[in-house]
Amino acid sequence: MAAQGRPAKRARAEGDGKAFFSLGRDTFKVPMALHSENRARLVNAMHTAGHKSGIVLLKGGENETRHDTDHERVFRQESYFNWAFGVREPDCFGVVDLATGAATLLIPRMPIEVTPWVGAIETPESFVERYALEAVAYVDEMKALVGGAVVIHVLHGQNSDSGNWSDAAVTDDFFKGDPSPPKVDRDVLFKIIADLRVIKTKAELLVLQHVSNVTSAAHVDVMRNILPGMGEYQLESLFHHYIYYRGGCRLLAYTCICACGPNAATLHYGHAGAPNDRTLEKGDIALLDMGAEYHCYCSDITCTYPVSGVFDDRQKMIYAGVLKSVRAVEEAMKPGVKWTDMHRLATRVILEHLTENGLLVGDVDAMVAANLGKIFLPCGLGHFVGLDTHDVGGYLEGYPERVDEGPYGIKKLRTARVLEEGMVLTIEPGIYFIASLLDTAQADPDLSKFLTPKLDEFRTFGGVRLEDVVAVTASGIDNWTLCPRTIGEIESVMGGGPWPPPVDEAKYLSRRWKATPKTTFSSWADVRSKEKAAASSAAACC
Repeated sequence: MAAQGRPAKRARAEGDGKAFFSLGRDTFKVPMALHSENRARLVNAMHTAGHKSGIVLLKGGENETRHDTDHERVFRQESYFNWAFGVREPDCFGVVDLATGAATLLIPRMPIEVTPWVGAIETPESFVERYALEAVAYVDEMKALVGGAVVIHVLHGQNSDSGNWSDAAVTDDFFKGDPSPPKVDRDVLFKIIADLRVIKTKAELLVLQHVSNVTSAAHVDVMRNILPGMGEYQLESLFHHYIYYRGGCRLLAYTCICACGPNAATLHYGHAGAPNDRTLEKGDIALLDMGAEYHCYCSDITCTYPVSGVFDDRQKMIYAGVLKSVRAVEEAMKPGVKWTDMHRLATRVILEHLTENGLLVGDVDAMVAANLGKIFLPCGLGHFVGLDTHDVGGYLEGYPERVDEGPYGIKKLRTARVLEEGMVLTIEPGIYFIASLLDTAQADPDLSKFLTPKLDEFRTFGGVRLEDVVAVTASGIDNWTLCPRTIGEIESVMGGGPWPPPVDEAKYLSRRWKATPKTTFSSWADVRSKEKAAASSAAACC
């Protein structure tokens, strides 16, 4: 197996000199101007904060091997570094001069001995052209290059989702022994660059829309092909094949959750201890949470539907409640709205629906006051999406803090910010029947008084989640999730009906069809058959 290391030729230049990333063929072209714009935004934000001199120094992702072996993992760039530079290769550093805005990439110096394994070594000049940069140097020249700066701003901050800390490019020890070392500042950069990542540029929005369109099409393909007797892992396989074969998405945005039957009550099913290994049964509900990634930009979409292709009464009732919650939130979203209010709205709609259908009894206001909603929706309503599935900026200093009303529910919300134009978020309410939480509710007199015996009939049901990726606009949202959502749409598609539909029966979801050609939704098998036919025809002609 060939080792990684050769600078990959995946970013290219048009005839007019405009550099872009693409996987070739007809895959989406991401202009390197996207990253130039991000660097300009960073310089402007640093200037506004009073930092007009010095440099920003970012560290790219490192090439890693698996445990103690020489097996190299498929490399994925560090997200902050990708935001600023768009470079696909590992083991690089990037410099942005705050006085001029000039960008310099530092690449590892490759010894000639590696060429039999990795191919010809790229020159620094080729990187300048490929990534539209001002200069390229080698990593081993970094001290000489940056040592003359008065101050070097590096990343140092904690991710509010993982609790992990960003990896500073250098520390003071790097300049130990120098007579006049620069100041290494760890206090300024993190908040500024994380906050910039929350609001997407127009170029970023186009990439995110594209990857959500690809993700939607892959979900539809899986929906068309699901059958009782299949393994959950086969649904994961179909999805991954589609996004790579049709969209050039080599990487998944996260581990696929293919939770069928009772497994749909496990929010992050699919992990190593439960690796999508159930055999599908005809009466199962299938909760499929899967997303593609392209140029490190992510999508995160969940569809839920019956394995049989037709909803039974119980599935229909629970599904309708979740869709009702989605609709309420998406119709209310706009700039100025508090995300915490959207979580509370989603939870209230779910409680109202369960009460209307006999699973709960009593006053909904009293249920809300008792925090009963956390039993059925123990997670947050949704999260930022961007260069990470759970994107950064949720709880930065100076913004609303996390609401703590117990271990579940709104405390799990990944941001409490007020919505702004340019934010991209998921909307993912659900109704889950989690045995441990139902037991907790039944043992608590403040909660059990709202529960009816009918609730016990759903203990092994699993759950329903619907997850859309939306962008906040000046007046509302653009919904990039182009999946069947109504019961009628789902049953039609699973029965062989067309998609996209001739008529949009769910205009309230604000789905944006125009940007996606209908051919995107072709089955990969159909596409491959057409390609083979075209190739055979061409061969016959010659």
